[in-house]
Amino acid sequence: MSYRVRYTKAAKEDLKRLYEFLLAHDQRAARRARKAIGKGMDFLKDFPFACRKVMPDNPFLREFLISFGHSGYVVLLEIENRETVTILAVRHQREEDYH
Repeated sequence: MSYRVRYTKAAKEDLKRLYEFLLAHDQRAARRARKAIGKGMDFLKDFPFACRKVMPDNPFLREFLISFGHSGYVVLLEIENRETVTILAVRHQREEDYH
C-alpha cells in the first residue's frame, strides 16, 4: 500500500526557507539537500509507521529523521488515514524546535 504525501502551507514554507538558506551559502549543498529530502518523502509513501512517535498517546503523530551531512532534517508528520500522510513541519536538526 502506498500513501499519498501532502504538505501543509507551513511545511511548504519550511522547505522553501531551508532551501533558500542553503542556496545562499552553497548551491551544490542545496541541491543535495533537496534530493535527500525528496528521497525521505518517498520513504514515507510506503513506511510512515516506521517513524518514531512524538507522543505515546497519539500513534499517528510522528517524526522522521532525514540524514544530511553531519546532521539532517526532522519532519513532523501525521498519518491522516489509510491513504494520506500530511507533512506538518520540517526543520533542520540544529534549529531550536518546530514553530
